[in-house]
Amino acid sequence: MNNLTLEDIAEQCGVSRSTVSRVINNHPNVSKKARMLVQEVINQTGYQPHAAARALVSNRSWTVGLILPRSVNSFFTDPYYPSLIQGIAQACSSSDYTFTLFLMREKEDEERIFHRISRRGFLDGILLQSDNIGDSLIDKLILSDIPLTVLGRPFKSGNISFIDINNVESVEKAVDYFIETEHKRIGTITGPLNTTVGIDRKQGYMNSLLKHGFTVDKDLIAEGTFTEESGYLGMLEILKAKPDAVFTASDQMALGAMRAMSENGLRAPDDVAIIGFDDFPLQMPAYPPLSTIRQPIDEFGNEALRMLIDIIENGTEPARRVILKTELILRGTTRKRIN
Repeated sequence: MNNLTLEDIAEQCGVSRSTVSRVINNHPNVSKKARMLVQEVINQTGYQPHAAARALVSNRSWTVGLILPRSVNSFFTDPYYPSLIQGIAQACSSSDYTFTLFLMREKEDEERIFHRISRRGFLDGILLQSDNIGDSLIDKLILSDIPLTVLGRPFKSGNISFIDINNVESVEKAVDYFIETEHKRIGTITGPLNTTVGIDRKQGYMNSLLKHGFTVDKDLIAEGTFTEESGYLGMLEILKAKPDAVFTASDQMALGAMRAMSENGLRAPDDVAIIGFDDFPLQMPAYPPLSTIRQPIDEFGNEALRMLIDIIENGTEPARRVILKTELILRGTTRKRIN
């Protein structure tokens, strides 16, 4: 049955070949009755259109690209990126799109990759991981008119479609929990502060302290890079200020922070409580089990691709905005709330 042609489908349905083609390519000018009839025969026969023919008829490549920025030096060790890619790849598969990955490690890669992806017909759209302050690639992509969805809030949101999680609110709730469980010296190891995710998570930390009447103490704040080593070094710095709780902007940094605590004879949650961010599988499990903020990474990948397809099919205006919710997961590194 896989050798069926459009003519075979048309004959079985009693419609023209062009009608079958329009149904396969989701063209709007087809009657509801004809569309249902063609779809029923396709489902019964398991017919799969030839990819090259489909692209030729629709003037689309049915391929989208994911661009990860130059800052991704820890691509193969940070669990965020494999989880993100898996979620997007699964969404592409279920939507009959091919998925292409572009990694930018050097500034020169930006020009080379942009030259490739801006060629007409090469890609239908782009998913771009939000990068550092001053990144010029977003501006280039906007000017090129390539359908674009940014993963994470961009610095210049303007007329750009993007998807993100509620970073500020999520961290605010985590620090609220520290305060509710009677912690007084609450520190944080932030993400890179030249990224929106780093800035937003720090803002959530500060919002919670200020609304509860706490003073923001710079000695309780260290900047990290989402790596375990930066969490270790950040915690060594913060320990000088004697915290009793620390929020880390990633689980990887939480592991490093707990290692620094252990080397100094401290334990969570008795000496210093810890909450991380991500809830992805860790290379080295934490003990006690890590309290964290869970990201909906599967939903993130699905929603990002759905947004991009909407832009491809319906245009860039108006800009789309999707903010997904997270969940605070309490485990062994935090005290229990006393009711």
